[in-house]
Formats: sequence, structure tokens, C-alpha cells
Amino acid sequence: MVAAGGNLLGGYFVVYRKWQRRNLQYFVALGAGYMLAVAFLDVIPESVRLAGDSAFLVILIGYFLIHLFEHTIAPHLHFGEETHHEIVSHHHVGATMLLGLVIHTFFDGVAIASGFLVSNWLGVVIFVAIFLHKLPEGFTVASVVLASGQGRRNAILASGLLGAATLLGVLLTTLLESQLKYALPLSGGVTLYVAATDLLPEVNREPNWRMALLVFVGVASLLIMRSLFHV
Repeated sequence: MVAAGGNLLGGYFVVYRKWQRRNLQYFVALGAGYMLAVAFLDVIPESVRLAGDSAFLVILIGYFLIHLFEHTIAPHLHFGEETHHEIVSHHHVGATMLLGLVIHTFFDGVAIASGFLVSNWLGVVIFVAIFLHKLPEGFTVASVVLASGQGRRNAILASGLLGAATLLGVLLTTLLESQLKYALPLSGGVTLYVAATDLLPEVNREPNWRMALLVFVGVASLLIMRSLFHV
């Protein structure tokens, strides 16, 4: 519920607080480094323990599943980037972007639930990784809705829909706990895609040393946590 609330909070900032894009970019940079570290140090090794070598195939499927959705349903999806009004001037374009983000946030829920079903540690680190890009998700969808000519109410509702999709992912994964050996590596592929293909390119757009530094801070924060808790 906290992760889902992050979507609503991101939408609130763009609709009512007019947060600067720069502030969201800092979350993107921190999340990129942290998510990559979580994927390589926790999710992938645990997936291999659960499913053996077949985990790598499922990870690859998860990676390209999000790639397929983003390039067919939401080809102009960016996290935290300014919205181009000429691109989303038609309602149906905004709707396809919303659908793409709903699918994406559904897998956010799958990842969180999969992590907690394995261990509290894995659940917490995945939750933190996902929460860091929840604000940019909500920010993005609210910006798209406003740019497509719809009002503030619809922008907030769209952000709420992303949160609901996250909760649905959690619920479905919990009900299908017996398939955990597939759900965890699938979420690992999704995590890799979000960090490496969605978030890092956004960081690289910014000629700002602070952005690059925050990526390393994200990685270092997980390493410090692992050291403190002897993981």
C-alpha cells in the first residue's frame, strides 16, 4: 500500500505542487543504482537458488516482456521526462501510455510480493527499489493526462490506477505462491529492464555530476545495508 501510495504522491506533486522535474530526476538516479544492485546481488542469485539454471530464461522473458509492452503499447513512455504536448494531444495516445504504465506497475506488485514470499530481507530491498521510482511513475502519468487536455481529477485518478495495479500484482502473486520459482525471476527481469533501460538513460540525459553521483549512492546504500545486516 505504501508503494501504491507513491504513485498517488507523484501525481499529487505534478497536479497541485508543481514540483520541478529536477527533483524527480534525483529519485530516478538514486533508484537506477539501487535497483541494479538489488537485481544482481539479491534477486538473481535467489532466483537461481529457487529455479536453477532455468531462472535465467525466465529473467530474460521478464526483461523482454516489459520491452514489448513499452514499445507497442506505450512507445513514448519516459520516467520523469518533460511531457511533449504535441505527442499526447489526443486522448487515445494518453490512454495507451496509461495502459503501458498500468502493466508496468502491475509487475511492481509482483516483484514486491515475490520478494516477501522468499524472505523479509528480499521483500524490503525490492520494496525500497520500487518505491524510488513510484514518484516518477505517478508524476509521468499525471503529466500525460494533463497534457492530453484532461483535468486535475482525471490526472489524480490515473495515478491512483497505477497504485491499484500494484496492489493487484501483490494479490495475484500471493494467491499463486506455488509458482514463486517463476514469479521471482520474472520480476528480476523486469527490475533489470526498469533500471538499465528506463532509468539510466534518463540519468544520462542530464549533464549533471550530481545525477551520476546519486547512481553510485544508490548502489552503495544497498551494500551498506547488506553489511549492517550481515546478508
